[in-house]
Amino acid sequence: MQYDMVKSTICTILKNKEALKAADVAKGVTILMKQRPKLLDEVEKLLLVWINQKELAGDSVNENIICEKALHIHCDLLATLPSTSIASIEEFKASRGWFDKFCRRTGIHSVIRHGEAASSDKKAAEGFVKEFNKVC
Repeated sequence: MQYDMVKSTICTILKNKEALKAADVAKGVTILMKQRPKLLDEVEKLLLVWINQKELAGDSVNENIICEKALHIHCDLLATLPSTSIASIEEFKASRGWFDKFCRRTGIHSVIRHGEAASSDKKAAEGFVKEFNKVC
């Protein structure tokens, strides 16, 4: 086994070679697990551009703002598609799961989290500060 893969995996890759080469994925994507709709890849590309513009302008963005913007971009792109193409597209939900995977795919780390995830970080930081003040 030269590639540490079973023969059937290599055969499947070779069988789908043209589709894999033709895949147009968002910048920063390093793993192509399954064929995603091109519309979602386009949403994520445009979203990355928007996030970069916000960061360059010094504006902070959080999870909720990014998810809202993703939904707006998705709706705008849907409006440009012919009505025959829309029927085959699944409904897009900018959920926490999508957001986490989006961050993993694109390498975004500087997003402010809100809700339970943010409050737990805040509690941990407050506890650290209290312990630090006791020592000093």
